[in-house]
Amino acid sequence: MSTITRTLRNLWKVGVKDAWHQMQYIGDTKAGTLIGTDRFGNKYFEDTEELPLRTRWVDYKVHDYDAAQIEPGWHAWISYSVDKPPTQDSVLAYKRREWEDTDAKTIPNYTLTRGAYKPYNTTKAKVTAWEPVAAARK
Repeated sequence: MSTITRTLRNLWKVGVKDAWHQMQYIGDTKAGTLIGTDRFGNKYFEDTEELPLRTRWVDYKVHDYDAAQIEPGWHAWISYSVDKPPTQDSVLAYKRREWEDTDAKTIPNYTLTRGAYKPYNTTKAKVTAWEPVAAARK
């Protein structure tokens, strides 16, 4: 949560429309410079005047967002693993491989959904439930 003065300062910098958008989707107002955009349309920002480890953030194009929608190079930059963003570092920049599709797609993360991977077990369980055996009444 930010202070009132910081929120008003950022409101002045980014404008009412962007501040409202930020409050709806990230719950805070932030003002920074646009570092780059990835092939999915996500925008990456940085503000060096912010508190440590709160200086970089992403504005997702799709508002039903998932962390799997971030490219690996941008993920390394946004998690502070590297200092240069993929726009400045050719090693981190995305290069399409010949076996990839031409259109940009992401594989959604199905964890905690019905589509999650569940392995099929063929071994006998080591622990079994107790089945009481009762004699018939006479």
